[in-house]
Amino acid sequence: MKRFFKFVLKALGALLILLILAFGFLYYYSVNYDMYDLSLDREAFPELKSETDIPALAERLVAEMTLEEKIDQMYGEGYSSAAKMGINFLLRGRFPHVYTGGNERLNIPPWVLSDGPRGARVMDQDIFGVTTFPVAMARGASWDIDLERRIHEVIAIEMRANGANYAATPCLNLLRHPAWGRAQETYGEDPYLLGEFGVAAVQGIEKHNVMACPKHFALNSLDNSRLFVDVQVDERTLREVYLPHFKKTVQKGKPASIMSAYNKVNGEYSANNKYLLSDILRDEWGFEGFVTSDWIYGTRDGIGSIKAGLNAEMPFQDHYSDENIIDGINSGQITEEDIDNLVIESLSTRLKYAMADDPLKYGKNLIASRQHTDLAREAAEKSMVLVKNENVLPFKKSGQGKNILVLGRLADMENTGDHASSDATPAYVVTPYQGIANYNKDSGNNVELYSGQDLKKVREKASKADQVILIVGYTYEDEGEYMITEGAMKESAEAGKLIGNSGIGGDRESLRLIPEDERLIEAVSGTNKNTVLVYVGGSAIDMSPWEDDIPAILFAWYNGMEGGNALARILYGDVTPSGKLPFSIARNSADYPFFNPYTMKIEYGYYHGYTLFDKKGIDVAYPFGHGLSYTTFEYDSLEIDAFDPEKQTFKVRAKVSNTGNMGGEEVVQLYVGFANSQIERPVKLLKGFDKITLQPDETRIVEFEIELEELAWFDPESQTWKTEKMAYEVYVGPSSDERKLLKGSFVYDSETE
Repeated sequence: MKRFFKFVLKALGALLILLILAFGFLYYYSVNYDMYDLSLDREAFPELKSETDIPALAERLVAEMTLEEKIDQMYGEGYSSAAKMGINFLLRGRFPHVYTGGNERLNIPPWVLSDGPRGARVMDQDIFGVTTFPVAMARGASWDIDLERRIHEVIAIEMRANGANYAATPCLNLLRHPAWGRAQETYGEDPYLLGEFGVAAVQGIEKHNVMACPKHFALNSLDNSRLFVDVQVDERTLREVYLPHFKKTVQKGKPASIMSAYNKVNGEYSANNKYLLSDILRDEWGFEGFVTSDWIYGTRDGIGSIKAGLNAEMPFQDHYSDENIIDGINSGQITEEDIDNLVIESLSTRLKYAMADDPLKYGKNLIASRQHTDLAREAAEKSMVLVKNENVLPFKKSGQGKNILVLGRLADMENTGDHASSDATPAYVVTPYQGIANYNKDSGNNVELYSGQDLKKVREKASKADQVILIVGYTYEDEGEYMITEGAMKESAEAGKLIGNSGIGGDRESLRLIPEDERLIEAVSGTNKNTVLVYVGGSAIDMSPWEDDIPAILFAWYNGMEGGNALARILYGDVTPSGKLPFSIARNSADYPFFNPYTMKIEYGYYHGYTLFDKKGIDVAYPFGHGLSYTTFEYDSLEIDAFDPEKQTFKVRAKVSNTGNMGGEEVVQLYVGFANSQIERPVKLLKGFDKITLQPDETRIVEFEIELEELAWFDPESQTWKTEKMAYEVYVGPSSDERKLLKGSFVYDSETE
């Protein structure tokens, strides 16, 4: 018996050693995988004289492929690469390169996807940090499309330096409800705002021959049930509310690709939805690029996706397996010509980018360079929204020996947002406390950090401080991409409530801050008139329990690697706040549209955000477009030109003056009203904005040119867009609050044409 146990122990020991060796081998090759050139070998294709020759080349290459080679063009990697994905993501906190669509025999280079809403997600093996920007919602709050274009240029440059050439950005899903967990990845609640930012992002990305991939197409505005939820929507709501920003980005930005969504739309999964992917996207909008699925669970039916027009399944071959596709061809459900068309579409686009001349060399020295990190700080500064200010900010810089108290569990946390697909690994992070301490380092002031656990001490310290800076909000554990198993997600969705483990991130079930933060706010309230609350998060919150007790409120968002430095420069007046809310904040959370994170079906209505509050006459806490400054601006002299039938536009002008004593930036907003409409329309819609810089006593005439198609509504019966002949209201001012807007009107009628 002893001999038997010794044998068993030796066998187990040997097995353990083998397992350790096997894991070591797997780990080594997972983190030291081969890297491939993504550019096209022009010498291999002497017939290529210009970009116009690429479609013919794509057709020739597909004609030379076997069926198996064609299928190889239609997915990321085999499931054998799952270990590479898992080990790099779970053990190293980074996404590896997934090489898609290469064919060495035919000299076709692969392409590599990198997420990138706030920085290059995929990193070369010897790179351990990139430039990490504020989240997209923060940048939406900047209302600065030139800034967004420059940010995406930097993201593209760093993607190229890291060996990637396909960017899963921008996220264009509409913020329907502020509890959406991935709100931080998009730009706000308004289709016009999203469309303008989408075009800028695509232009910035593609300047450096990186293929842009706006996502998630379409109606993905709920996360905890995203793999199963069926979003029901009528035709007008679909066309006028949830698709205009995608349409504008496709037609004006001309991205290389589009990513389909996980969810169903009117009973059909997005990746199988021919109405979305072919009828609308390609046939109506003229999209000429290729469509990829969202990752892992983005496809559910390979044959259905092929029929719908999905070019590639990502990141693994699953439903686009050789067996499924060959069986589909043999059974007559699809044809090999269907496969040819999908591969030709993707190749025609991919080869164009692979052969293009680059505007610069993408050396690794560019990654997190000073120029790039300075832009990250600029973005953080221009994004912050001063929501409330009762003569507290800017803090005075004169004098020495001040006691500055920085409070909160988030005050010294590296907290840049979601840790899932939209994450980026920063080269460094300046926390709020570090930024404030660095700013005051040579001033003779004392900056104290306190987490705030002892509320009695909080009150004592706050009452004695000269300045109190309270940092509250969320982390990736509270909101973001919902990280939980597919089975657990479905169980909760079917039950209509959380079942079991709550997972990481996801949608918020409450718009209030976590109890710990609210207790800290209560402890500070009334102790010091020089108190500012700094909110870190990705969307709107319910401030009603404590708003009246806090004299200054600043939305700082998840503000990137340079956020702490930017915060200090805002607090002490080196930079005047210029951000504006890209969403409305209701007084009562019940005023938002219905929202349940756990559901198998939900209906998206025609109204949400400011259009809902306008229509119902609901007074809000803070309107869409709201944001204070350290200076003051006045609007006057609204002028509206007659409609220009040749250009199909009308022009609006207004004077904006800086009447304060500091220079600053102002976001001038234009809305068009539909009070005279004979059909159901919103009270008004954003149709123009411009961020301008004015010095004290400076006046500028701001001009907008609005295209006629921006006034149209979609007629479901005729399946066409129509423009009513009537008088339209025009509003110009600092926010959507009608009381602060200049008002005029113009008439569009048959004689105008």
